[in-house]
Amino acid sequence: MKKIKSFLVAAIAIAFVAPMFTACGDDDKSDTIDNIVSEYTINDQMVANQKAKSGKNVAVLLVAFGSTWNNAFQAFDKTKAAYEAAFPNADVYMSFSSDICINRASAGENTDDNGNIVRRDYYEPRYLLHAIGAAKYGTIYVQSLQVIPGEEFAAVVAAVKKFMNNGYIASAHLDDDYLARLEASESIFLGMPLLSDPDKDVPQVAKELSALYSSEAQDGTVAFMGHGNPDTYDTFKANIRYLQLEEALQAYSPKFFVGTVDMPDNYKQDVMARMEENGITSGKLYLHALMSIAGDHAHNDMAGQGEEYWNPMDPESEDNSWFEFFGHKDYEPIVPVVNNHPLGLLELPGVLQVWINHTKNAEFLEDAYHSMYPEE
Repeated sequence: MKKIKSFLVAAIAIAFVAPMFTACGDDDKSDTIDNIVSEYTINDQMVANQKAKSGKNVAVLLVAFGSTWNNAFQAFDKTKAAYEAAFPNADVYMSFSSDICINRASAGENTDDNGNIVRRDYYEPRYLLHAIGAAKYGTIYVQSLQVIPGEEFAAVVAAVKKFMNNGYIASAHLDDDYLARLEASESIFLGMPLLSDPDKDVPQVAKELSALYSSEAQDGTVAFMGHGNPDTYDTFKANIRYLQLEEALQAYSPKFFVGTVDMPDNYKQDVMARMEENGITSGKLYLHALMSIAGDHAHNDMAGQGEEYWNPMDPESEDNSWFEFFGHKDYEPIVPVVNNHPLGLLELPGVLQVWINHTKNAEFLEDAYHSMYPEE
């Protein structure tokens, strides 16, 4: 297995200085020591019970940013089930890195399609990692469910590094001998985001997306909406993956385009400009989410319809949805749905397999037991 070296060092350095972006809201919770200890206790017991029940010695921790949408919860359920099938010798756990998504999912921010409030309990990677360590699993895989190796992935790496450094709070410290053995045996691994490798992942994902949506490209134009990071948080310069994916897709059809909600020079206006440069000024435009799940961004920023999503006084506003923006520009926007919702990438089996392959080829966390701050 490959070892992370300079890449890991860069990730940690950036992760500890960059604030978290949130798609679920604007404020994060403030943890008290009592709350933190309680969260550790809940997770430790939950994981201990699972390990005792299964008798397995391998743990896979999936780390998503999170969501509050019921269709996203179902996508995470299916992803966890797919991982359990792919790793039958492992206990699989799902975590959210966003406190806001965790809190609002637990509070029942959204409903199912029948109007029933849906509440789900998810936990942060730090709590589940501690619980996995407290249960003394012999091998641990941490798999990022991010699309690009950007700012959110840096936070995943930081969480794993801090776990191996036993660096949370005194009342939740782990067995140092266990952590040392885990490192010495090279038994903790990090699975990379979907579009980590521009030479392997980007062509593979482009192939999968083209196969799925070639008929739409023949009928009209297809635009994918990713997230992206602002320039100041473009970790590892990962935003370029979106442009690389567009280039790879256009090798199959010039009707494929890839934009974002947060990457400078690749907003919906920039996508339209590239379409116009290719002579596409009207016609059907199929919109798809280039995100792991279809949550707030997919439902609102991409597919939102009506006055709430269109400001005629500011037609170039980023608050205008892609659906309304393109609909007011002579295009005919179409958002394909399954069971009344757009699909996220985790719901596309061929794309999900790329993530699963990343776990199977996960890299040993080089020097993970050293200080949480990397040596210069």
